[in-house]
Amino acid sequence: MQFNFEPFGGGSYTFPSRVALCIGYAFNLVKVSRGASNMARVFQQQKRKLTEQCFGWAKTVGGIRQVMVRGLERADQVFVLTMDAYNLTRMRALGQVRLQKQSRD
Repeated sequence: MQFNFEPFGGGSYTFPSRVALCIGYAFNLVKVSRGASNMARVFQQQKRKLTEQCFGWAKTVGGIRQVMVRGLERADQVFVLTMDAYNLTRMRALGQVRLQKQSRD
């Protein structure tokens, strides 16, 4: 099975399905063509949900909605720290899931 991608900048690329799944992050950057299978669309929606979840957390919990610092460099630092905090909370949750799976076995 082949996947056809059309990047926003133009052009067209074709990948075998095994390669397309290995480079799954590319689904967020490219538009899935109309001829692509339903599996590609489902995969794209899963990746999009992960991205939207991250920015939604940053706006509500991280305080990114209205940045309280002046200047691009400081705002960039606040953004990086907020994303680090999100990754730490996500790692904690993933670690708890892993511990639950190990205790079942």
